[in-house]
Amino acid sequence: MFVHCSVSCCACYTGEAKTDSHGITEHPHDDKTGPYLCTVCDKRFTQKGSLKRHKRTHNGEKPFVCMVCGKCFAVKATLNEHKLTMHSAKFSYPCTQCEKCFSSQGCLRLHMNVHNSKYKCTECGKCFMNNQSLTWHRRIHSGEKPFECNVCSKRFTTAGGLVKHSRIHSGEKPYKCHMCDKAFSESGHLNTHMRVHTGEKPYKCHMCDKSFSQFGALKTHIRVHTGDKPYKCHVCDKAFSRSGHLNRHMRVHTGVKPYKCALCNKSFSELSGLHSHKRHIHSNRRPYHCPYCGMLFKTQGTLKRHVPVHTGAKPYSCRHCSERFTFRVQLKTHLLKSHNEGTWFTCHICQKQFSHTGNLKTHILRHEGVKPYVCSECSKCFYTAANLKSLQPVHSDYKQFCCFLCNKSFKRKRTVKAHFKMCSDIRGFPSV
Repeated sequence: MFVHCSVSCCACYTGEAKTDSHGITEHPHDDKTGPYLCTVCDKRFTQKGSLKRHKRTHNGEKPFVCMVCGKCFAVKATLNEHKLTMHSAKFSYPCTQCEKCFSSQGCLRLHMNVHNSKYKCTECGKCFMNNQSLTWHRRIHSGEKPFECNVCSKRFTTAGGLVKHSRIHSGEKPYKCHMCDKAFSESGHLNTHMRVHTGEKPYKCHMCDKSFSQFGALKTHIRVHTGDKPYKCHVCDKAFSRSGHLNRHMRVHTGVKPYKCALCNKSFSELSGLHSHKRHIHSNRRPYHCPYCGMLFKTQGTLKRHVPVHTGAKPYSCRHCSERFTFRVQLKTHLLKSHNEGTWFTCHICQKQFSHTGNLKTHILRHEGVKPYVCSECSKCFYTAANLKSLQPVHSDYKQFCCFLCNKSFKRKRTVKAHFKMCSDIRGFPSV
């Protein structure tokens, strides 16, 4: 590889100048100042290690990670300084101009450069230790982004930012995990991933001693204690502790339902809603059985609502009269019809009224002729999931009713009830 030099260099001319795997070009002439050349900006260094550290200003690499807060650094000395100033238990040297404390007078003296530095931003008054840091900072105010991606034309304030971004296009992932061969585009991501293998959780909550593997997770957790909800909805002013919760909430206002069922095309605003729909409507798995009639259910909640049919329990009582009900929907209907309490749901086509919004939706489907529930065996369509379910035993040998005494299964409810009576008599159990 030939590297252009401003001085006459026979090593460059003959091709003897060598570039190693780090992109460092070494010139074998020790009589010249700075034999190590940066191929990005042509800056020279007298030591190979100095050039390697300098290269990190171009590629954005920060291999030194603070195990307390996860902050990454390009130079080990900066990491050590960070540990002393931010995480040391011995803070004997306080700064008179801010609230920071330091473990040594040398660290305090180094910190004071931030306040007294000649490298001061004229826009916000912030001070920096060197001119390069100030130059980078000024771009925040000016909006200057001198580094442009040659693939998508996106611009960046630093060369390191461009290098990280370019890996999106190239797919380059130079940081590999030696335990599972997973690769990452940034060293910080690899360091975080390693905690999956080590089980390390360095971020501890000082209020409940719970530990986390990532600093961001700790910050989010602390809001449980503080009650802080920084993410506010601009439509209704409702606030949330996580940005993801706000994003989901916004779908209430926008009506967006990005999760669509591939079997019946029904859409949902949340992924959990889609999973629940598939499990309740399209899955045949029923792990919960009734101890009284052997009927199988997909969810424990459905079983819980079914059991009062056998026990006769009526947990829902009317506050206006002595009537009691097995199901909440029965109480709601009673309040509407008998005490005029609540809201009727009215069909906009025929003005028929319903006590439950689900009944209204099913009713409107009949007006529109829409049958969203399709049998996967014969393609017959139905208005409701219950109608579709009633057809299932016709096509398969699936047996949804089970005798919990002998585990024998049946297609029909009436069959398992007759069997259950006989089975309980044989075993000496009283039948219900």
